[in-house]
Amino acid sequence: MNGTLKRAAVACLLMFGLLMANVTYLGAVKGDSLRHDNRNVRSFYERYAVDRGWITADNGKVTLAKTVDSGDPTYRFERRYPQGKAFAHAVGYFAPESATGIEGAEGKYLDGSHPDLVVRRAIDLITNKPAKGASVDLTLNVDAQQIAYKDLANTGKRGAVVALDPRTGAILTMVSVPSYDPDPLAVANKDNVNKAYAKLEKDPNHPLLDRAIDLTYAPGSTFKTITSAAFLSDDSSRSAETEVDAPDSKTFKDSNTPLVNYHGESCGGRATLLEALTISCNTPFGIIGVGLGYDKLKDQAEKFGIGKKLAIPLSVAGSSIGKDEGETALAQTSIGQRSNQMTPMQMAMVAAGIANKGTVMTPYLVNKIMGPDGSEVTSTDPEEFSEAVDPEVASQLTKMMVNVVRSGTGTAAQLPGITVAGKTGTAETSPGQASHAWFISFAPADNPRVAVAVFVESGSAGNDASGGGVAAPIARDVMQAVLKK
Repeated sequence: MNGTLKRAAVACLLMFGLLMANVTYLGAVKGDSLRHDNRNVRSFYERYAVDRGWITADNGKVTLAKTVDSGDPTYRFERRYPQGKAFAHAVGYFAPESATGIEGAEGKYLDGSHPDLVVRRAIDLITNKPAKGASVDLTLNVDAQQIAYKDLANTGKRGAVVALDPRTGAILTMVSVPSYDPDPLAVANKDNVNKAYAKLEKDPNHPLLDRAIDLTYAPGSTFKTITSAAFLSDDSSRSAETEVDAPDSKTFKDSNTPLVNYHGESCGGRATLLEALTISCNTPFGIIGVGLGYDKLKDQAEKFGIGKKLAIPLSVAGSSIGKDEGETALAQTSIGQRSNQMTPMQMAMVAAGIANKGTVMTPYLVNKIMGPDGSEVTSTDPEEFSEAVDPEVASQLTKMMVNVVRSGTGTAAQLPGITVAGKTGTAETSPGQASHAWFISFAPADNPRVAVAVFVESGSAGNDASGGGVAAPIARDVMQAVLKK
């Protein structure tokens, strides 16, 4: 072989090698990013070639998200959300380039790509049928969800409602207000979707945020249940009838700023723990918190799940009592103020833990996954999340919370013929702004089937500024809806 041929052969080999290297690089290294590149039209078309599984509630009886055949071979299958705003945050939406809520969290089941569905995928491929996904059935109580949304929306305020089955952790309601219509975000038209999304993004009320799990707020006096739990757990001789100091104001050694009762009310100098919680005195719980110390209060909070990671399967923002900043700060933390920040989901877990004799169950939103043929692929088994308090302490806390609803700040949560346990909360915010309104509860108190947390942002205004005026009636209606069913 002469020199010219050798050089040509070497050049061809080098070019072939470079070509193979480039193919390998694009496939192995850049493949995933190219598949998800917004300019990848093929990927966009593929999203709408799948007969996506439905999202349902009430064991498949109520449709929350469904797929419709558009008849267009380019964008064959589109998503629809027949229940609209009331379920938007929990269900989410399936957009041209993204998915949120359960649509995102359970996307592999819904689009049929999950390993559990490999046999079904193979059958669809062999028979040349459109890929079909599994359906996801949620734990939501449809009636209670709709009532929670309606009641909260009627306040004209931002907020959230979470209801749990304390025995299992099943999420019965998860509502956030304001909400949005998911249908415009699910059409097979990027320009239209982007316009709809941009409009929601610019809304000063931020309707895309799920206030039940995405944001944290000062819990106000609802946190006194946790302070009470720490106090009772610290000494087995204590009970709801134990007397505690309840001065009109209390100054701690690291500050000249006194802790006072709400609106300057008097709690008589001394009160039982039951009386202090019933009328929601601040000073006794500030004194209790300081007496226990930061570590014991934090330890008790953690036993209810505060500070621990949680996915339902949607990620839940972390709650926290804040850092140790001295006695005055600890006193304020003990009444749900200062750096104390909780999600409504977390406060529902507190109520549920007390209701379930001290055991907090792991919250979950997915009831079961059903294959395209209707067979059950998997279902959620209830799991213990933590042991918050022992049954006797839970019994004492229940006794105190029952009294709050019977004759204290939570009378608006009463249900005919059913004993309700609850605690109001009023969390002070910036000067000049109305306080946040909270209410946590469970019922029936002697055999709990539902635990609720209601949060209304800047909701404590008007004649009843305790949190019981606006939040407690919503909790009452949600509990009633669950118990009826």
